[in-house]
Amino acid sequence: MSDLYKEPPERLQKVLASLGLGSRRSIEEWIRDGRVTVNGVVAELGVRVSSADRVLIDGKPVDLGVRTSATGSVVLGYHKPVGEMTTRNDPQGRPTVFERLPPPPSGRWVVVGRLDVNTSGLLLFTTDGELAHRLMHPSSEVEREYLVRVRSHPDRETLDTLRRGVELDDGWARFDRIEAEASTDGHAWYRVILHEGRNREVRRLWSAVGHEVSRLMRIRYGPVVLPRDLRPGESRLLPADLVAELSRATA
Repeated sequence: MSDLYKEPPERLQKVLASLGLGSRRSIEEWIRDGRVTVNGVVAELGVRVSSADRVLIDGKPVDLGVRTSATGSVVLGYHKPVGEMTTRNDPQGRPTVFERLPPPPSGRWVVVGRLDVNTSGLLLFTTDGELAHRLMHPSSEVEREYLVRVRSHPDRETLDTLRRGVELDDGWARFDRIEAEASTDGHAWYRVILHEGRNREVRRLWSAVGHEVSRLMRIRYGPVVLPRDLRPGESRLLPADLVAELSRATA
């Protein structure tokens, strides 16, 4: 094969991040700590590698030939059912979201954020670890939209409080938007939007104003909407134009 067809060398931390092995920042720490070698030599920050190089992390080889290019990221949308854990393995033996995923075209699936065991809805997975990191980083402020059912009926003052913000144990938080959907004798449904993904943030916001969440479903992450025909436990690859839009949302 002519050299014209070989990929140009790229910075080591970028290549390893694109494999989903961690964020660039964490990988840079591995390099500083001497955990990474290239062709038998302890790596230094700034070194460039290609698929012809032999890279080891903690003595274990890494296949550089399976990385995803910045313009060819693969993203999978998954409809998480209630009862599944957003982890690769659960010590209690509960089912995990990774058990139903199709094999990735290369590398491994990296989950974008989490949903707690009692929350259903849209979860994104990608083979591009750098994209996953950008999508989850607070500075990107990617919108998350949820359909939520709360017990009893909040009054206008309560909804205004949630829009202005309340103090949680990990800082100030609020909903960017709250829209009423429906109500029954004992429950009320709302669409809520916020631009960060702190642990159980939607549930904790409602709890802070005295309303328990009885059902919670994420229906949108950035520009990606949960398809109406995607059943719980099913997944679907995103089209290239939507992946590009998702990437632009973190720029």
